[in-house]
Amino acid sequence: MRVVEIREPGGPDVLVAAERPTPVPGRGELLIKVAAAGVNRPDVLQRMGQYPPPPGASDIPGLEVAGVVDRVGAGVHGWEKGDRVCALVSGGGYAEYCTAPVPQCLPVPKGMDFIAAAAIPETFFTVWTNVFERGRLQAGESILVHGGSSGIGTTAIQLARAFGARVFATAGSARKCEACERLGAERAINYRDVDFVAAVREATDGKGVNLVLDIVGGEYVKRNIDALAVDGRLVQIGTLGGAKAEINMIPVLQRRLTITGSTLRARGVAEKGAIAAALRERVWPLLELRRVAPVIEATFPLERAAEAHRVMEGGGHIGKLVLTTGAERGTIAGL
Repeated sequence: MRVVEIREPGGPDVLVAAERPTPVPGRGELLIKVAAAGVNRPDVLQRMGQYPPPPGASDIPGLEVAGVVDRVGAGVHGWEKGDRVCALVSGGGYAEYCTAPVPQCLPVPKGMDFIAAAAIPETFFTVWTNVFERGRLQAGESILVHGGSSGIGTTAIQLARAFGARVFATAGSARKCEACERLGAERAINYRDVDFVAAVREATDGKGVNLVLDIVGGEYVKRNIDALAVDGRLVQIGTLGGAKAEINMIPVLQRRLTITGSTLRARGVAEKGAIAAALRERVWPLLELRRVAPVIEATFPLERAAEAHRVMEGGGHIGKLVLTTGAERGTIAGL
């Protein structure tokens, strides 16, 4: 099969096309003929040598795929060859075939093509577990989403709005702020020009927001605390601005704040399967009704993965970038 592998840690040019044996599904796994694969920030970190795959995972990058079931492993029930599927994987997505544990597999939402479906798993799994499980966001509450125009951000804005929350977001340009507001943000704050703490406090009559979803870290941690209301929750899912922060614990105590965070890739199959089950029950109906949808900036042929990484590192895109194998065309698209 055709794959894109990481020749050595480095810049985008270390992503090279190669051929490898087609994997064989193990017990409880599906072999997916990949039509499309999402590109995510962790792929960039892995390419740079900063985010190695967990033990037992493929060294091929790629954390989400969509396509059709090609083979069914032993002990698998409920899936058949030819079924349309999208899946969260721990690696191996940049390839024509990829294995995935059954609990992490979901049917492609009705009426959705493979390119859109490939842009769902990584961001929707991440947002669901962090915003609604760890962050406990409820209807009527408010949330501040940093990086609102990213894949995570565009997903968080839509889901939070769909479940009845007030949504605020930060982004780095007028174009990105406009996109956030089109997706449902009550106000998008250009962090280059406006203090987001002052902006959200003004919009909430001085109370602050109930939840902050942050991919930045570093100096943002103190400011996020300042932006939180009483009983507010800060959920940290990235450290683009630095992994260390110095904070004043007094407001944490006085306002009974919660600071938490998580990563997704290293979690076990059972945990990821529980998230998948919740998504199928609570979010899949919204996707099929088109009340929420993945936002896709551009697609690239598999062999041009390096170009996709350059676009991601450039930071000018809105939403997701997706690789295609060619299988999204022709008979596979009509299944």
